[in-house]
Amino acid sequence: MAIKKKYILVCFTFLIILFSCQFEKIKSDNKNEENTKINFAKGFQIEDQNEIQKIIIKSPYQNSEEVFEYLLSRNKNLKKELRIPISRIVVTSTTHIPMIELLNEENSIVGFPNASYISSQKTRQRVEQGFIKEIGKENLLNTEVLLNLQPDLVLGYSVSTADKSLEIIKKSGIPVIYNGDWLEETPLGRAEWIRFFGVLYDKQKMADSIFKTIETAYLEVKQLALKTSEKPTILSGAVMSKDIWNLPGGESFVAQFLADANLDYLWKNSKGKGSLSLSFESVFERAKEADFWIAPGHFSSKTEMLEHNKLYAEFKAFKKDNIYTSTLKKGKTGGVIYYELAPTRPDLVLKDLIKIAHPELLPNYELTFFEKMN
Repeated sequence: MAIKKKYILVCFTFLIILFSCQFEKIKSDNKNEENTKINFAKGFQIEDQNEIQKIIIKSPYQNSEEVFEYLLSRNKNLKKELRIPISRIVVTSTTHIPMIELLNEENSIVGFPNASYISSQKTRQRVEQGFIKEIGKENLLNTEVLLNLQPDLVLGYSVSTADKSLEIIKKSGIPVIYNGDWLEETPLGRAEWIRFFGVLYDKQKMADSIFKTIETAYLEVKQLALKTSEKPTILSGAVMSKDIWNLPGGESFVAQFLADANLDYLWKNSKGKGSLSLSFESVFERAKEADFWIAPGHFSSKTEMLEHNKLYAEFKAFKKDNIYTSTLKKGKTGGVIYYELAPTRPDLVLKDLIKIAHPELLPNYELTFFEKMN
């Protein structure tokens, strides 16, 4: 999927950290069926049933009333189940790539739609070497090319209904799993989907350990931010068309990031987990004195902003050069690094926000995703 569709609210490539993890044994109470506890993600569930593991996707697409269940097994004799570990996979969103890389399984990726979006150096190199084939554009998958790849699994997505291209793939006998990670409503909920990938690659303990490292880092820096009494006011978004300003709703995962960074988001009390659409005048009235402006749409410079609307210059954050964007840091072929990596590394997003608004708390940290707009 094009990440622009999945993260329209917000706007490195060289900073995937190395994990030196001590893996803990998965606890078992010797029952025939055991649920793996998922702490933050709401969209999936894992059940262990002796030799078979069941993945339950509870939110495959927006407003879905369907629940999809997938059975996976290491046992070669269980012909009807999806064999794990996966060795050849087609993925359809760049957000899948960092999780696969952290599990050291990037060599399993054989196909991707619109590969120019891929920013990761390791996976980008595999595209250039011909190991990862172009399989179309977003929802217009080239089913002939995909079928010729003969993957063990296609990891897809759908915005509102079951995707027709993916349904064709399923009917051909190639397993398809719908991934709803982008529908998670909290930063750690999105990152916890690495545990879903851990099942696919039969690396659950490794995935659990990686997620625990990310979770711990996130919660530690959150507590650090909450210790300061300073709480700068924050504006986000911009007018994209027809005088409508799009900005995060007060119940969105973006608003959660801002709250965890101990920032006063001016629309924190609004309803909605997605985007708000407000008039320029209403935003200007409330936010003209905001201390910081985070993620001002697709704009790449203050000059470009003024060409679109000269009234942007009247905002305090504009005058004080306190505008920060994540759209300037890109991969080799133009993919925005934030869109690819941020869902997997919410701890780094949070550190960026804290560094911007509370720089004294992280004196030695350098921004990963965001950059001051000039």
